[in-house]
Amino acid sequence: QVQLVESGGGLVQAGGSLRLSCAASGRTFSTDGMGWFRQVLGKEREFVAAISPSGGSTFYADSVKGRFTISRDNAKNTVYLQMNSLKPEDTAVYYCAGGPSGSWRRDYDYGYWGQGTQVTVSS
Repeated sequence: QVQLVESGGGLVQAGGSLRLSCAASGRTFSTDGMGWFRQVLGKEREFVAAISPSGGSTFYADSVKGRFTISRDNAKNTVYLQMNSLKPEDTAVYYCAGGPSGSWRRDYDYGYWGQGTQVTVSS
């Protein structure tokens, strides 16, 4: 099993930047696709970005395309989400997930999850 721990969340003003990290432990995750999702209390979890095992392919939700960048360092067992030009509507708990078995945009296709990190963007 792979355990995931997110970090890097916090409070930032609109227009600012944050970088989230997701550290994996347990078996190697270098053969798994990885994704980031976010959830606002009372709403469904939303796909944000995903990356292939090698890092050669990336996928983004339209709402973050051009502002967020997903990357990974397999030597460090870590996935990152660089978030620029943040907006108040980006406020959510951000979750890292791994091991998608189907569509990388569907949360129920992922096999393991982190505990989440809060991102709050003030206007």
